[in-house]
Amino acid sequence: MIRTVVLDVGETLTRDDRYWANWADWLGVPRHTLSALVGAVVVDGRDNADALRLLRPGIDVGAEYRAREAAGRGEQLDETDLYDDVRPALSALQAAGVRVIIAGNQTTKAAGLLRALDLPADLVVTSGEWGVAKPYTGFFDRVVEASGAAAGETLYVGDHPENDIFPAHHSGLLTAHLRRGPWGHWWADDPIVQAAADYSIDSLLDLAAIVNES
Repeated sequence: MIRTVVLDVGETLTRDDRYWANWADWLGVPRHTLSALVGAVVVDGRDNADALRLLRPGIDVGAEYRAREAAGRGEQLDETDLYDDVRPALSALQAAGVRVIIAGNQTTKAAGLLRALDLPADLVVTSGEWGVAKPYTGFFDRVVEASGAAAGETLYVGDHPENDIFPAHHSGLLTAHLRRGPWGHWWADDPIVQAAADYSIDSLLDLAAIVNES
């Protein structure tokens, strides 16, 4: 029985369009150029930030992030960044009686921006606050702790095989792979991903039925 549903953030709840567009503007390159490079690293199964490193070899991504913040061109997040199914799906999960947690690889600032959206969730937390990020086991240990349920009664939902599905599966959690965003679409039919995912979904609205049938 699924007692807790934990959701990734980027390309699960929020579109990454603005994130990459702002990076392109900061680095002074066409947005399409950076988008194409993001696609290239997705196909290679590489880290997303490698798209920035292809543009600026040797870039210190953390230092550039801080420079953007200092210049007033840092992280932004509002209602327009949410996918349309987020609020109804999370509300349906709460109505089904499960605990809903949002936990992804974001900064402490992003955590505040997410909480300001007042989403239907029992807890919103990020790797920046926990001090450990996906795909490390410590992140999923924290997920289980926050869940309040056993790992086998906790469903982790995400688009990214390497950051979400594989490590959550190895930590004993149930997993749902979401066909959304470049990672979600490109790797959706990969047999290794399918073997690690307990469920494959096209919308967060699919989750309520999964919970009710568990």
